[in-house]
Amino acid sequence: MTTPKRPDTVSLEEFDTPVHLAVALADKVATALETGLVTHGEASLLVSGGSTPKEFFAELSKRPVDWEGVTITLVDERWVPDSSERSNARLVAENLMQGEARRAKFVPLFVDGLTAAEGAEDAARVTAIRRPFDAVILGMGNDGHTASFFPGGDQLEAALDLENPASLIAIEAEGAGEPRITFTLRELLDTGLLVLHIEGASKRDTLDKALDEGPVAEMPVRAVLRQALTPLSIYWCP
Repeated sequence: MTTPKRPDTVSLEEFDTPVHLAVALADKVATALETGLVTHGEASLLVSGGSTPKEFFAELSKRPVDWEGVTITLVDERWVPDSSERSNARLVAENLMQGEARRAKFVPLFVDGLTAAEGAEDAARVTAIRRPFDAVILGMGNDGHTASFFPGGDQLEAALDLENPASLIAIEAEGAGEPRITFTLRELLDTGLLVLHIEGASKRDTLDKALDEGPVAEMPVRAVLRQALTPLSIYWCP
């Protein structure tokens, strides 16, 4: 079996253990944030949910960053309040916004009392975050989704359209569970550091499949892998 060819704009960093990956990624992101703080007096970070980033979050929270100048938000969110175990905001609060990192500003995507579609239109809270972002950390599902770009998503084409001026978009898909809200691809690519963080053999298999030829709609992560606007670093461990 041949190894799928990666685009020139994609690099792969492989680590022996999740701990080694978490330390290296935390160092990389902390450096990006410090650069933003020195250059602009503020820094911005977009992170993903799920169980994969917990160790990375714990490591990053220990880094001696001037957290008061950092704004953190989510790549995407399930349309649930932070009291829900399914909430990405809750995951960030419990694992990243700890210790010194508690001083960072967190901007949630969920807005109580609004639908996901209404929340996407009420985007002033996120458009105020400085661009380009200093770091965007993506995840990936075994179905080939990243952010909330799900196969079969009702707004997938609009979410991936690089000409779409929207910052946020609401999306529903059979594999997504709840309605979701997500930054559009155009927004996510507007960053100094773009990372795809994946762990485990099954995710590597999914990545290899995504790197092969095939439609973006089948595996939306291909839109990130194939774009040439922003270099992508893949951090992976078994």
